[in-house]
Amino acid sequence: MNKKLGFGLMRLPLLDENDAASIDLEQMKKMVDTFIEKGFTYFDTAWMYCGFHSEDAVKEALVDRYPRDTYTLATKLHAGFIKTKEDRDKIFNEQRRKTGVEYFDYYLLHDMGYDHYEIYKKLDCFRWLEEKKKQGLVKHIGFSYHDNAKLLDKILTEHPEMEFVQLQINYLDWDSEGIQSRKCYEVATKHGKPVIVMEPVKGGTLAVVPDDVEKMFKEYNPDASIASWAIRFAASLSNVKMVLSGMSNMEQLNDNLSYMESFIPLKKEEQGIIKKAVEMINRNIAIPCTGCSYCIDGCPKNIAIPKYFSLYNADQQEIKEKGWTPQGEYYNRLNAIFGKAGDCIECGQCEGVCPQHLPVIEYLKEVASYFEN
Repeated sequence: MNKKLGFGLMRLPLLDENDAASIDLEQMKKMVDTFIEKGFTYFDTAWMYCGFHSEDAVKEALVDRYPRDTYTLATKLHAGFIKTKEDRDKIFNEQRRKTGVEYFDYYLLHDMGYDHYEIYKKLDCFRWLEEKKKQGLVKHIGFSYHDNAKLLDKILTEHPEMEFVQLQINYLDWDSEGIQSRKCYEVATKHGKPVIVMEPVKGGTLAVVPDDVEKMFKEYNPDASIASWAIRFAASLSNVKMVLSGMSNMEQLNDNLSYMESFIPLKKEEQGIIKKAVEMINRNIAIPCTGCSYCIDGCPKNIAIPKYFSLYNADQQEIKEKGWTPQGEYYNRLNAIFGKAGDCIECGQCEGVCPQHLPVIEYLKEVASYFEN
């Protein structure tokens, strides 16, 4: 893994933006080709990405078109889809079939946290994953993590066989008490485990920052994209081996490649600018949702939770003098496809799977009150 940028396959180009499974395979192939041509090799998918179709797309866009030794592939087993020990192999074998590979370079226990840790222990997933490594079906074993630093320390102490940790790290969450990016990074480093970064741009939030922050970034470096500040922040950390970026079009891919091909870590002056940006952004973001969409699949009312939160945040960031804003119209149009925020029956399914542990139900009430009245 020479280059620090990985292709996250959760937010792929779509033919229909309201259908996560409608992957634009032709555009994806062009993106994969460009990525590999520039010397990058790391691809990260998972069982449920893109409405369970990301792994299929990997086969068609990557595996069927390139020799196995020219790319690195990571995928994951999620606790929400296994009820018995038999389910582990059932999913693993299906993942090999869907992707078309004999082995995975990196395999992760997905979305580790207090609740999922209990499931992974109960179903003996740590030893199961070690066996896969011994059989040569997996090269490196680890887990992605969404919880507090204290629990991470406990898990890594109890499972030193885990070789790496995938953490949510971005400059907005670095000192967040909810996400604990810094604290978790320090725990992983203490245990000698390299870190793979997810959500470096926080689901696109850090690609579209408030006007005053954008002005500050552009005054320092007019040629650098807003997203580049976020990705370079994560990549500049010494124990970070890979930064995953979900790239949903060629423009985003080319932008990332432009500064990651010959990566230069942040200077002290740039770190100071980011620190100031955090203070400014924190005054503007109402709902800290990353848009992972885990909450949607099991929602009985099919509510487009991350889309609504994103619209709400965007509207909160509008200058008040503007008067009319487009977010209300976008909201009404989405209501024709999805349930409204006000349709929520408070079943709690969304809060149970939210990696950010957000009070989704309360936020939906806020959104309903804001857009539906």
